[in-house]
Amino acid sequence: MRIISKLIPLFIIVPLAELAILIQLGRWIGVWDTIWLCIITAIAGGFLVQLEGLKVWLKLHVELIQGKMPTDQLIDGVLILTGGIMLLVPGIITDLIGLTLLLPFTRFLYRGWLKKKYEKRVRFVGQSGYYGQRKKAEVKVIEDLRPKIED
Repeated sequence: MRIISKLIPLFIIVPLAELAILIQLGRWIGVWDTIWLCIITAIAGGFLVQLEGLKVWLKLHVELIQGKMPTDQLIDGVLILTGGIMLLVPGIITDLIGLTLLLPFTRFLYRGWLKKKYEKRVRFVGQSGYYGQRKKAEVKVIEDLRPKIED
């Protein structure tokens, strides 16, 4: 219930603010230019999502191969997805926030904030674990149960 009480004002205030800004922008630069601006930001955002998403995917793959936990890349992936969705929504406020989520030199600010916000939860869960250290599994073959094929 707590998250819903935060989302309801967000779903009311943000669209109204976006509408007011788009109306003012339409008066200032013209209706068609405003419409084209929304279309261009959505298309450019789509390309940026693909580019940044591919970069993060490759970094994630490299870290997994190296046996590291790709925490930053997982967070970046969520931020890029969120930024892409925000760029698809018509409006200036959501476009600006979406753009800052997609650009690597501003995305690290969001990543740091998210890490700090959820650090206590992760630390609490990790107290019973190995803190990212891996133990090698010992595998012993007791008996080969496959049928033997004779020539």
